[in-house]
Amino acid sequence: MNQSAQLFSRARAVIPGGVNSPVRAFRNVDGDPFFVQSAKGAYITDADGRQLIDYIGTWGPAILGHAPEPVLNAVHAAVNRGLGYGIPAPSEVDMAEMIVRMVPSVEKVRMVNSGTEATMSAIRLARGYTGRRKIIKFIGCYHGHVDSLLVAAGSGALTFGEPDSAGVPREMTQLTITVPYNDREAVKKAFELHGRDIAAVILEPFPANAGLYFPQNGFLHFLRKITRQYDSLLIFDEVMTGFRVAPGGVQQLHGITPDLTCMGKVIGGGLPVGAFGGRAEIMDCLSPLGSVYQAGTLSGNPVAMAAGLAQLRELLEGNAYDRLEQLGARLEAGIREAIRKHGRNYTFHRAGSMFCLFFTEEEVYDLDTAQKASKALFKPFFWNMLEQGVYFAPSPMKRDSSPWPIRKKTLTARWKPCMPASPGSANASQPFHCPWNTPTSGGRSPRVGVTDGAPSLIRMA
Repeated sequence: MNQSAQLFSRARAVIPGGVNSPVRAFRNVDGDPFFVQSAKGAYITDADGRQLIDYIGTWGPAILGHAPEPVLNAVHAAVNRGLGYGIPAPSEVDMAEMIVRMVPSVEKVRMVNSGTEATMSAIRLARGYTGRRKIIKFIGCYHGHVDSLLVAAGSGALTFGEPDSAGVPREMTQLTITVPYNDREAVKKAFELHGRDIAAVILEPFPANAGLYFPQNGFLHFLRKITRQYDSLLIFDEVMTGFRVAPGGVQQLHGITPDLTCMGKVIGGGLPVGAFGGRAEIMDCLSPLGSVYQAGTLSGNPVAMAAGLAQLRELLEGNAYDRLEQLGARLEAGIREAIRKHGRNYTFHRAGSMFCLFFTEEEVYDLDTAQKASKALFKPFFWNMLEQGVYFAPSPMKRDSSPWPIRKKTLTARWKPCMPASPGSANASQPFHCPWNTPTSGGRSPRVGVTDGAPSLIRMA
């Protein structure tokens, strides 16, 4: 028994399922997880000493790669001053000013400790500000493990949702209306029926927890218009896309001004963090100024603030976003060429360094179409890649990120078994060779390596 197997056996005795977040259990690929001993740059090293190219980057925060020196130096300096105070600190102000500068819609911001806290608090604030009860969310968009957001679609597209998890009372989801992403008519109908009691619409502007797909035909602008028409708030959950696809997230790319924005991942530099922000008049409804209560003992932790600030400064000073786009485009070109060479027409989506390969030849624009991708093809793909030293998300519904920096020779050598043959064929168990032109580290933008940034090969952590 290797070290990872021993650790997993010990973990299952004291941790439910042996993991602290479900996707890590490898249930979607019918296997057992490995354990990581260390990570640096674009690489992780498991408990048995195996080095892997990491296309996950801690599910998003490691946009500069693992353990980048500017972040480590900032953390060491902060730790020497103390681990936490429970009293306001200068770094909280610095972080708030940085976010306000980078995110177009944010005038004021409040720090929390996770993306889940951010979405939970933003919805409470929206209800407090509007005096309304109901919210609209989109099927396939994940907003953390908040009771009212763990919602599956009801029996009809416009029914109120049903709990998507045991332990969530039905009553907790009855104020949540679920509709398909990109479905204008469903949104219109929901507002026609419930508009005067809809506090907010919340969505991932680029849904990245069901692979990765995009708004069609001005869908985001449509949502902005209809929420204003009904005096509802528009909440962008940019926990994944914020500070990644662009300095100001999807809202910057599409020229949309949501009322509230939820953030996380990148702004923590690898430490637990979340934030939500928006128009000043809305944010001032929070305690201690307003009547909407929200608090957190560790919110604005000085070590997390130091890590996040160092990471954001590196991204801005190092021309990182241009570099991430270059690397993402090079990876995309290689993947598309490999798919074409082997006579397939699989769907591939990319936004900057985020990417997702769907094992389907159909268009993907919502959860239903994403779920048509073959899980049977994904499993051998995942394990073949792992054998070659390349680690992708262990789920066909998780997005990946292009690692940077990395040697071209290393990548081309390891990106070999990439996709299995079609189901039922004689060669179904045989991988095909993928000779892509892969990202290299060349250049110096930013000054440290970027390990993440493109939608996972298919993902929900």
